Order: sequence, then C-alpha cells, then structure tokens
Amino acid sequence: MKILFIFLDGVGLGGDDPQVNPLVKAPMPNLESLLGGNKLIANGYHPISRAGPWILHGSRATLLALDACLGVVGLPQSASGQASLLTGKNVAGLLGSHDGPKPNPQVREIIRQGTLFTRMQLEACNAALLNAYPPRYFASIESGYRIPGVIALAANYAGMHINTQEDLWHGEAISADFTAQGWRDHLGLPDTPTLNPRQAGERLSSLAARSQLAFFEYWLTDVAGHHQDMPSACGMLELFDDVLGSLADTWDDEQGLILITSDHGNLEDLSTRHHTRNDVPLLLIGSQYHREQFVELLLQICPARQKSDLTDITPAILGFLGTAK
Repeated sequence: MKILFIFLDGVGLGGDDPQVNPLVKAPMPNLESLLGGNKLIANGYHPISRAGPWILHGSRATLLALDACLGVVGLPQSASGQASLLTGKNVAGLLGSHDGPKPNPQVREIIRQGTLFTRMQLEACNAALLNAYPPRYFASIESGYRIPGVIALAANYAGMHINTQEDLWHGEAISADFTAQGWRDHLGLPDTPTLNPRQAGERLSSLAARSQLAFFEYWLTDVAGHHQDMPSACGMLELFDDVLGSLADTWDDEQGLILITSDHGNLEDLSTRHHTRNDVPLLLIGSQYHREQFVELLLQICPARQKSDLTDITPAILGFLGTAK
C-alpha cells in the first residue's frame, strides 16, 4: 500500500467569492472533475458521515475539512501546523500559541522526538521526500543564515535523503514549482532541465510508486496568498491543476492514495495578506475502498470531536500503511 502526500502550504476552505478566492476564480477543470464539478470551497456540499467530516464523497475523490486551529487562539502558523501534521501532536497546544513560519527551538525538539518520517524509518518502511533543493539552499543552511523548515528538518532528523540539483537533473526529484522553470528564472541556473505540467505529473506518479510514503511540498501557495496577487495566484493554481490532472491520469488507484492537505488557511482569502482560521481541505484520491478505509481510521482516532484536525493525519497514515501497533 502506498500514499503520495502532497502538502499545499497555506490553503484553506474559503467562500464562493471569485473576487477574493482564487480557488473559485481560477479554471481548475481537473480538480473540479475529481470533485464532481464542484470548486474547492467550504460551502455547497452536504456532510454524509456520522461525525460530519465528509464534505464530498465521489467516484474517485473524497473531500474532508480539517480543523487547523487546534483549540488555540490566534491565527494558525506554518511551523506549529506542519509539526502537528507530521507528529500527530497538538504542537500549538503544547506551546500555548501558534508558531511560525520557521520552527523555534521548542518545535525543533518536538520534531526531533519523532515524526511520520522517523516512524516509517523505524518500521523499515520506505519513505521519500520528492522535493529537490537548489545549491543556494544548502549553502544558506550550512552558513547558519537559514533555518530549515519543518518538513526538510523532519526528513533530515529521520535520516532521509534530501534531494539536490544533481537529483533533479537526473529525474530523481521534483522542483518546488513542478516545472523547474523557477530554477532558471530566479536561481540563476539556466541549464536546469525543465518539465511541462504533464511531465511533472507523470514524474510525481513514477517517483511515488517507489516508496510506501512519498511526500511533496508545494509552498508557493502560501507565498501567493501573502502577496494578494489574484492573476499570479490563478496562474499558479492553473499550473497545479494541470499537474494534478496528469498525476491522476497515471496514478493506479488500487496501489494506494493521493493525499492532499494543508497547514492553515491563506490563499483562499486574498482580501487579507494574513493567515486565516478557516478549515483546511483533506482531499483523498484513489479507490472507494481505500478512501473509506482511511476515513474510517480518522473516525476511530477522533470519535469525540465534530471533525478531524491536523493531528489525526499521521496516525491515520500509519494505520493505513499498516505500521501502527
């Protein structure tokens, strides 16, 4: 059994308003097809489970809402949200506040104690971080100029390989913008091989097939939300949709699930440059049997709560992959 975990930074479930929500304004035919012709928004669907977490359950995809606030006041932040996703712990609750964007010493210690990645390694299960990191990233980490984000830090603590420029050039990784055009345009690496969206989706599917858990981080969504630039946000979402369409076309639903979720809201409301307290989506793509199996695990984890939250994802993944004891 396999899971491809696509992490979209800063994407919440917003309202049906194309003036502020690029997820409504941008043409996203592939995502909408998976959602039965619907947009990725908070309203307009009918809950159909006993605890009310399912928003939509279609022929190939299931959409749920996850609480990103975790019972803590203030706006959710990247470090505590991502750490909660990867540890199964309410990190904001442990800290007494949301924290980010980079992990502070307390968050780093929580990550050091164990994450989804370390659990996979302990169980001798194959896990891979598919992102490639450019040379200047490694240089800034080594110089102390930059603190790694939660995801790269968790992978490093787990002893996972962090993909380099060489891995990208050899087709063994994916750039953060899917196509690697940004490596040419913004990183001063004009010889970088690029992909079109269809090729990027095919590569994601191919690389994910090698691991029980493959993880890809798409952080440009959070950047677009902070910039409040509707045309740019829509263009980025159209690219993502093209990649998703290719990925879905090449994904074997019987081998496992594509899981897409986020850490906090932001992109869905360009009326503000700040994060939101909106729920975030959990989109599952795969066979009906596997999707229902995963949702049942979520219901077992949070029987007393009205909806699932970020802390439920790691235990549900471990249970689905058969590593939970």
